[in-house]
Amino acid sequence: MAQIEYKDLLDAGVHFGHLTRKWDPRMAPYIFMEKNGIHIIDLNKTLSCVESAEAALKQIVRSGRKIMFVATKKQAQEIVTEEAKRLKMPYVTDRWLGGMLTNFGTIRKSLKKMQTLEKMLKDETTVSNIAKRERLMLTREKDKLERVLGGVADLTRLPAALFIVDVKREHIAVAEAKRLNIPIFAICDTNSNPELVDFPIPSNDDAYKAISLITLAIGKAIEEGLMERKQDKDDQRLVEEEEAKRQVDKGGEEAAAAPRAEVPAIESDEE
Repeated sequence: MAQIEYKDLLDAGVHFGHLTRKWDPRMAPYIFMEKNGIHIIDLNKTLSCVESAEAALKQIVRSGRKIMFVATKKQAQEIVTEEAKRLKMPYVTDRWLGGMLTNFGTIRKSLKKMQTLEKMLKDETTVSNIAKRERLMLTREKDKLERVLGGVADLTRLPAALFIVDVKREHIAVAEAKRLNIPIFAICDTNSNPELVDFPIPSNDDAYKAISLITLAIGKAIEEGLMERKQDKDDQRLVEEEEAKRQVDKGGEEAAAAPRAEVPAIESDEE
């Protein structure tokens, strides 16, 4: 499992919270002190929370389920998109569409429409028969759908959990996940409500370095879970192959041990 050290958190500025006047009192257990009008996050609590989140995520991924990454704020989009793509996990980094979880059936219809448009615009024969103005409109519609839904194009069922950067900003995603009892793992700054989250990770959610450090640690845990799943499948396949071989060997032994019927002698016609 990825090992983040206290110094790593310090160097990335994970400990810098918001102005004290903007705090959410429910973050009090994760705050170390106040300095120059800013709340300082307790990094020992952060380390403990990261460890708990990593362990839980590994188990979810090991079972073959998906984690959806959600981060629409500018400084988080690039790193979250890259990590989600690397892990082949669904992600939302442009805009959260209301109902993305609670109205998943409609989202699936939009995805099918996007795929149909993509296929249509790749077909030279079809494109040549469409007026230039209409073709432009269809291309814009496809691009818009890809921008918003491209990260969930391969999602065939609801994700098993969400990893969110900035609970306050992604409040709609949080509300939908809670309504469906989908576990939430999230970076929570001092202005957030950690009680909305199953696995809060107290951290600066504005600085790129802080977001990157936490996201990469989460990504590493997911990667390890994927590797363990692959190992589990390989082990299971070996067990099945050994069992099949044992059955074949057993069948051969039983056939060899079976008594043979005596063949009656054939009388010769020759005298």
